[in-house]
Amino acid sequence: MGPDAPGLDRLAEEILEDRDELVRLMASLGVRPRWHRMALGALAEKAGRLKTNGRLVRRSPLSDLLEAEALRSGVQGKTALWRALRTAISDDVLAARLERLEERARRQADVLDARHAEAARLFCGTARRDEPVSASMSRHQL
Repeated sequence: MGPDAPGLDRLAEEILEDRDELVRLMASLGVRPRWHRMALGALAEKAGRLKTNGRLVRRSPLSDLLEAEALRSGVQGKTALWRALRTAISDDVLAARLERLEERARRQADVLDARHAEAARLFCGTARRDEPVSASMSRHQL
């Protein structure tokens, strides 16, 4: 997503904080992180940037839309994780922590929903009104 998108810098910080919080929660519960999975996730994220879209310097007009969707999907998964952990844990202090994380994830989803709507508006503005979206997507070389 574009660097000037409102709220995204804070969102990125929160996502990193949530990852760190998850690692701390895992440690407190005696669950060892699977570092190879974390490394594969980071590698997959980097590989996703290498897609050929016919644009070496500029971003595809569809990039912001696809990135907002991918981030929203990740936040939905995180929300479900916090909720599942909260229902499975009997520790009130830990449950309160998880409830705060779940609420923060909901706020993150709201930011991403707004960003997605804006990206969709901008992308659709680049499409000719008389052509189907699939033709526009081909024309923009996803």
